[in-house]
Amino acid sequence: MKPLELLKPLNLLLIFLLELAVLVAAGYWGFARAADLPVRILLGIGAPVFLAVLWSLLGAPDAKYKTHGAVRVLFELAWFGSGAAALAVAGRAGAALVFAAVAVVSKAPAVIWRQ
Repeated sequence: MKPLELLKPLNLLLIFLLELAVLVAAGYWGFARAADLPVRILLGIGAPVFLAVLWSLLGAPDAKYKTHGAVRVLFELAWFGSGAAALAVAGRAGAALVFAAVAVVSKAPAVIWRQ
């Protein structure tokens, strides 16, 4: 197997893991709020659920309102950006930068390879 042929499925796996990491980051943000416990629980569970619903409607391969072209690019920027922003707002600036960098580095070849 050629090295490039091995990289393509690994990159898809990385992108999938990043998509899941957005949900984890949103949950972390919610639970890390300086608020009463019921509010933290609501945000910690509600934010990932809200994002999961958005993904299922707009971003998933079998989404009801699947996005394409420029709208898809904007959606993915917002999606992965929300993960980085959630980490940054929760006080994890370093993790946010790493997350954003990995997302950009993995999405660039995915666009080139039309994944």
